[in-house]
Amino acid sequence: MTNPQNREENLKRGAFTRFLDSVEWLGNLLPHPVTLFAILCVLVVIASGIAGALGVSVADPRPANEGEWIAVNSLLNAEGLRRLVTEMVTNFTSFAPLGTVLVAMLGVGVAEHSGLLSASMRALVLNRSPRIVTYAVVFAGIMSNMAAELGYVVLIPLAAMIFHSLGRHPLAGLAAAFCGVSGGYSANLLIGTVDPLLSGITQEAARLLDPTYSVGAEANWFFMFASTFFVTLIGGLVTERIVEPKLGKFDSAYADSDIDKNRMEGLTPTEKRALKGTGLATLALVALVAVMVVPESGILRHPDTGLISGSPFLRGIVVIVAIAFTVLGFVYGRLAGTMQNDRDVVDAMAKSMSSLGLYIVLVFFAAQFVALFNWSNFGTVTAVAGADLLDSLGLRGPGLFALFIIMCAFVNLSLGSASAQWAVTAPIFVPMLMLMGYAPEVIQAAYRIGDSVTNLITPMMSYFGLILAVATRYRNDMGIGTLVALMLPYTLFMLIGWSLLFFIWVFVFGLPVGPGSATYYTL
Repeated sequence: MTNPQNREENLKRGAFTRFLDSVEWLGNLLPHPVTLFAILCVLVVIASGIAGALGVSVADPRPANEGEWIAVNSLLNAEGLRRLVTEMVTNFTSFAPLGTVLVAMLGVGVAEHSGLLSASMRALVLNRSPRIVTYAVVFAGIMSNMAAELGYVVLIPLAAMIFHSLGRHPLAGLAAAFCGVSGGYSANLLIGTVDPLLSGITQEAARLLDPTYSVGAEANWFFMFASTFFVTLIGGLVTERIVEPKLGKFDSAYADSDIDKNRMEGLTPTEKRALKGTGLATLALVALVAVMVVPESGILRHPDTGLISGSPFLRGIVVIVAIAFTVLGFVYGRLAGTMQNDRDVVDAMAKSMSSLGLYIVLVFFAAQFVALFNWSNFGTVTAVAGADLLDSLGLRGPGLFALFIIMCAFVNLSLGSASAQWAVTAPIFVPMLMLMGYAPEVIQAAYRIGDSVTNLITPMMSYFGLILAVATRYRNDMGIGTLVALMLPYTLFMLIGWSLLFFIWVFVFGLPVGPGSATYYTL
């Protein structure tokens, strides 16, 4: 007979699985992602026209704009049509992730088709514990944010290959990496590129109320350092206990025909020699970059401040990585006999670009939707209305920040860029919560939780289309609903767990979120 306790546990797991299946089913009722974005463009134009005609607006809460109103801009007019026609091309070409993906994939394509990625991957995971691999993938995803968007372009596809090579479901690897890269976007052991960006916006918002207030890039370092291990733990547990069991056994019949070439096999003597030679070339490249970055007068440091923060090195990391992958891929190819000359390099780049056809089409329509949504002012009006709601409830302490985190997570569903969202909402939330007695550093730390966790389930996240395109290599009927259902457990557990960590950190132990960061603010 079945143990009653086990039966109860099975029912609980079954209920949650049925919930995820329902999310997937509902999401997949939506049309193809490209068609969906096209429909959303039309809906935004129509909705903006209706809202504009009704005069939908909110009072601007920023002290500098006292007495002014923020209104929805109608796009259902001649001016809106002219703007769409004249800026449609630039909306597409200026969509930030497009250039990042294309440039990075040139180098990644060479490394992949030469066999370097496959051989390196097998060398790293061969005879390793599956559990170690799971947590290592999530941790690597979090740390990849030091190099801007590199994790999206390189690590997520590589994680799917790693899991497939180990005989595990590749979508579980993709999900684990996606959790670290995007869900753990704000966490890191070191100060990354997002820290000075957000702190600068926070400082400007705080100075609307206090003109002398200063917020440094290290403002949230203590909390984000601890969050790195916390997100790694949650990501690993959710992958192994929920996501991978639900996915079941991988069926290659629904995958691309060339997927099985990445299966795990032992390294041949030729591959081992090629890897050793490539390792030496890697050391030479690292030494070359170090010469340009480590000295205070290094040519890749910031030309004015001499710092690494905001330097050409960080801003050009994608180009540097693309060059490195190209060089190392060719070195490995020559030593392994898989590449002979420049024609092989060009062919590898061309094959890499051809695999991005769906992504490029998707980006075109997604870029138009993002532009129309920004032009309409819907995001700003939503943020202000949410801030007014928080203020009207009269909450303080953990209750206030719980609603604030949820509000940020909700707004993030429509404004996928961390900097864009904070630029819009910080001038509203930071002065408001400062007036309630909380320091800007704590407000920013809470914002970063809400901004991170829903990155995993919103098509508005800039790289969502790329993740979907990678996933379709392993499941050709993959839809938006399937991907959202796959990532939803991470969002739910991270939202609850990370928020609890914040409340315990700030309100129970009273720890500072960063070096010298205050918790409370008084006028």
